[in-house]
Order: sequence, then structure tokens, then C-alpha cells
Amino acid sequence: MLQRMRRKRAGEGATVRVLGVVQAVDADLRDGLGGRGAVQAARRLRRLLAADTVVLADLDGPVAVAGPEPDAAPLAELLAQTYEHANPAHRPPWTAEPLIVAGELSGALAVRGGAGPDIAAVATLVARSLDHAALRRARSRIAQADLRTLRAQISPHFLHNALAVIGARIRTDPDRARTLLNDFADYLRYSFAARGDYATVADELQAIQTYLELQRARFDDRMELSVRMAPEILPVAIPFLVIQPIVENAVRHGLEPKPGPGAISVRGFGEGPLCVIEIEDDGVGMDPEFAQAILAGKERRDDKRAGGVSPDGARRSVGLANVDQRLRAVYGPEYGLVIETAPGSGTKVIVRVPRFNRTASALLGHLGMR
Repeated sequence: MLQRMRRKRAGEGATVRVLGVVQAVDADLRDGLGGRGAVQAARRLRRLLAADTVVLADLDGPVAVAGPEPDAAPLAELLAQTYEHANPAHRPPWTAEPLIVAGELSGALAVRGGAGPDIAAVATLVARSLDHAALRRARSRIAQADLRTLRAQISPHFLHNALAVIGARIRTDPDRARTLLNDFADYLRYSFAARGDYATVADELQAIQTYLELQRARFDDRMELSVRMAPEILPVAIPFLVIQPIVENAVRHGLEPKPGPGAISVRGFGEGPLCVIEIEDDGVGMDPEFAQAILAGKERRDDKRAGGVSPDGARRSVGLANVDQRLRAVYGPEYGLVIETAPGSGTKVIVRVPRFNRTASALLGHLGMR
């Protein structure tokens, strides 16, 4: 009985150790076989497999070696055999297992000697780590492409109107015109800055305050503004240009079609582990089904909103759908936008993101922005 319990505990301990190594290897290979962590991953795998030598290879040859340097010719033959058939190859004392990532041959795990866990099982775990790394890189590329698209589609409508407002005030109120021109320059500098994929909430807040001041001047100060952000979320890292497109949609498609004055509020606060930002207007609102279609990318130019036909429905979707897709790509499917609206009742758009994102925080720290 006692021996059985000891064996059970030993087995549990070994399982925990294997899981720990797998988790560490997953982090080492976050940039793929060509990343800087590949050598460290090979060292961890050598210890796990109790092997003489472990080699991680891509289709061009070895990329990381742990242990005594192998003879090049026998290793090359072993890898060639593995790649030719995409099956395990054996040339004692060597064993090689193919690494299949997303259904395609991507490399091999070659092991000399070893008395640890099954090499095929370990190769499967390595391939899974590489698959995760490829998925993360794909998400990053999608987010970057969406950001470039969004920058290219910064509303010409707003740019034209802002310049027209500034021009109209040059004679009547030159001091205000000068202030607005400085605001306009700051807005453009931020929107088109050659920066990374993330900004702090404080940076986004400054940009939207500038944007709203320009819009308020265009509305002849008939727009009521309220911007409130809890201090604890100001340093939170969020994807660049997330809040501003939502605010622009609120002004253009919520307040512009509404006769008389209007109000818009931007509010941010912490909610447990989340940072919550709400953008709300008292404009014309829209049909909830139309809001869902926007986020799904299925809206039509003739979709119904309050008061009849949606004004430029396709353009409304550009900002909201783009932001929604970027949030989901960065944080996962549960972090998309939430839209609360009804015809004649205004619109509230809610953004929820984690208050701490390791990748974003590391990037901002590297840039000296935290």
C-alpha cells in the first residue's frame, strides 16, 4: 500500500514536472523556431528527455542544438529521411520526429540517446507550441493591417469640416482659430504617428479631447461634452486608435443627424481585472439588429435606423467593425465591442479590456511610455 502511494506521488510529480517544462517551452518558442528562445527550448527538452543531444530543426536544417555537437552528415541524412516522408526516422542512436504545424511539415525534433518521456509525445507538444506561436503572429499581423486600414480611413469628412471651422473663425475670433489649429495639428500628429500597436488610455484620452473640442467648435458650442477617466486606468495599455473611431461614429452618426444640441460622454473606470470605457451619445440611435450587423460586417447601405435610411451605413461600420475585430484579435473573442442602442434613444458603446496585458505593457515599457 505504501509503495503504491509512493509510486503514485512520484508519477504525479513527474507529470507536474513535464507540464512545467511544456509551459516553459511554449514561452521559449513564442517567436517560432527562428526565435531567440529556440536554444533554451532545446536545453529544456534535453533535460526532460534525459538525452545526450537534442536538435530543433526547421526545413532548412538545425536551428538549435543542446548537448555535444552532432556530426553534420548523419544528422542531415536523418532529417532528410524525416522530411521526405513526414514520418519518424531512426538511425541509432538518433531518433527524429516531424513537427507538424497547422497540418504542414515545419521541422523536426531530433534526439540522440535518452531515457525520458516518449519522444513522439514531446514532439507533438513542441508542434503545438509552434502552432500557438504561429497563431499569435497571425493575430498580430491582422491587428497591424487593421490599424493601417483605419489610419487610411480617418474621415475626410471630419478633416474638411475642421479646416472649414478654423477658416471661418480666423477673422471673427483669431485667438480661438489659433487654438483650434493647434488642436488640429495635435490630432493629426497623434493619429498618423509612427508608433507601435498600443497606447495608454491617457494618450487616447488626450487625443479624443482634442477631437471633441474641434467638433464642439463646428457645432457652435451646442455640443455638451463630458470626459471622465478614473486615474487607475490611465496607464492601462490598449490597442492604438480604439476610442477615437468610436467617438467619431458617435458624433457623425449619432449627433449630426439630430436636430438641435446634443451631448456625448466618455467614461472610463476599473471593474475588477478589467478596464471599462463607455462612449455614449444622446443622438438618433439605431436599430439593435443594425448594430449587430455592423459588428458582423453584414450591414447594408439601406439598413433602417431612427428616422429612416441609415446615413452612409457602410462608413459607419468602418470604425466600429475595425475596432471590434482588433480587440478580438488581441484579447480573444470575448473582448469585442458591446453596443446598447435603440431608435431615438442614443447609443452607448462599451469597451472592456484586461487592465494588464503582458505584451502591451512590455512594449510600452520598452518605449518609455509607462
